[in-house]
Amino acid sequence: MIGKHSKDGYKEPIKGIRQKTLVFGKRTLMTEFLLTKDSVLPEHSHPYEQTGYLVKGHILLKIGDTQHDTHPGDSWCIPADTRHGAQIIEDSTAIEIFSPVREDYIPKDAEKI
Repeated sequence: MIGKHSKDGYKEPIKGIRQKTLVFGKRTLMTEFLLTKDSVLPEHSHPYEQTGYLVKGHILLKIGDTQHDTHPGDSWCIPADTRHGAQIIEDSTAIEIFSPVREDYIPKDAEKI
């Protein structure tokens, strides 16, 4: 699957947190997050391993009981079923990969692999 750049297709599940699935395969799914300054991603957990990379901006990322001050070029891996959340310090862009594939993140009009 090849994903082409587009400004369309973003969802805003939480105010200030926009996400769009870029590509997915049988075992992984890649998502872009556009995060607005001063927004908060509440602590949560899910059964997916989540690996991420901060492209731009500044976020305080909490994984388990540890808070990480992340800047562009920083990356992380959140194990499945681990509580995590974030405070968005400045407008930010993050790319994250989920495994296994998050069915709830597959666009309704996408052709499944």
